[in-house]
Amino acid sequence: MDFDRRESAAYLASLLAKEASRALQEHAGDAGLAPGQFPVLLELWNGDGVTQRELVDRLDIEQATMASTLARMERDGLVSRRRHPTDRRAQLIFLTARGRNLRETAVTAAQATEDALFQGFRQFERALLLEYMRMTLANLGRRRRS
Repeated sequence: MDFDRRESAAYLASLLAKEASRALQEHAGDAGLAPGQFPVLLELWNGDGVTQRELVDRLDIEQATMASTLARMERDGLVSRRRHPTDRRAQLIFLTARGRNLRETAVTAAQATEDALFQGFRQFERALLLEYMRMTLANLGRRRRS
């Protein structure tokens, strides 16, 4: 049985994720966004002062991956951690001024990446592809929970 990776949804999805990440980095220029930081920033721009556990649950990211992402973001001056007022084991994650100020640059870079991804697509094709992507992700999510 032959297996053509160009006909594999899993292979193409992996390749697309890598290329989209590269494009986002290029569009962000000197902003210094590392892969994986953008989704965390999006969550924090919608409301910071959350725990690492809450971010893990919201973004469906492994705990260890989130810990290293937050450590890098703290090192880069994007977030700070403060003790949780009632849970001694937890810390709350807050944006720094630098993290807040990065929003416009990051969102502009994300929009430029989206524009590049969908160049030549008609509006209904874009909507359809996004819907198919959500459906396949839901299928995989159902399988993981079974």
